Amino acid sequence: MASTTTPPSITSLHPDIIKSHILNRLDGPALASTSCASPQFLSLCSEDHLWRSICNSSWPSTTHPTVRRAIAAFPSGHRSFYSDSFPSVRCRGPAYQSEKARQVRVPETSEFISAVDIYCDEKLVYSKVLVTETLSGWFLSSPFRIDLLEPKETVPTPLKYDGEDGACMELAEDRITVSWILIDPTKKRAVNVASLKAVEARRHWLTEDIQLRYATVMAGQGGELVQCGVVMTCGGKEGGELQVREVSMQVEDMEGRTLTGIDSLVILDEAMEGQRRKSDSKSEKAIYESFLSMKVECRERKQRRERGVDMVCIAAGVSIFLAIWMIFFWR
Repeated sequence: MASTTTPPSITSLHPDIIKSHILNRLDGPALASTSCASPQFLSLCSEDHLWRSICNSSWPSTTHPTVRRAIAAFPSGHRSFYSDSFPSVRCRGPAYQSEKARQVRVPETSEFISAVDIYCDEKLVYSKVLVTETLSGWFLSSPFRIDLLEPKETVPTPLKYDGEDGACMELAEDRITVSWILIDPTKKRAVNVASLKAVEARRHWLTEDIQLRYATVMAGQGGELVQCGVVMTCGGKEGGELQVREVSMQVEDMEGRTLTGIDSLVILDEAMEGQRRKSDSKSEKAIYESFLSMKVECRERKQRRERGVDMVCIAAGVSIFLAIWMIFFWR
């Protein structure tokens, strides 16, 4: 009778072989899934150098010394940073609002670190790190907006600008992507506020420049939804290269108003500590389109209210006029 031998399992390999020949070839989601296979793999997959390599390849801006120092303070280093930044923020709906968000409180955040990377056809074309202080009265009371580029700075792309009637806008919408990760070094949390792909592309009404919007819909104060949008403006001369001329990030409410610094801090803090979901460009665009529909409904309700107030004012004015006329008539 032939003897049967049990084939060796992967756990019988030396840990150094597993780390150097298997784990370092995995991407973030695969490495996270592998860590759930066994206690041994959980220990091996928790090595910070594995997650640092994944973060650096996914977001080159994380190699910046400022970002590296901030990530080093995270509970599990690059692993914690990746789990915060890779998934999308889960939109909890207009009725949701946590107890913390309902409370009026002084923000604890002293500064935001923005790690921004711009890609075209998945190739890096620009990377930058910004530090924004968040404690001054000017910041807290002014509209919240972070500009990535200097006033006269432009970023060239491999795309060709073919004028106002060409297909350049559709190409830019499909091929240019951006990652904007906000890092709170005080609370050791991070969130990627940009969608995987552009959720909207349009021409500027005056300059005809291409405007791409990478937006994430979040729960705001008062139970309403807000959008944290990264807006990229692109242009150029016909036949020349398409250039990125402006990139900014801001938080807008249902009426299209840019929120102040203190309101934006509360919303972004809630987003950093909130739940995440699997990133999906189609679902992100569907959520944004739903947000636009609710935005139209909100505007229509406001217009109906304003028309109602106008009618009341007109009726009151006519009544007062008739009353005065009657007084003089019966004298």
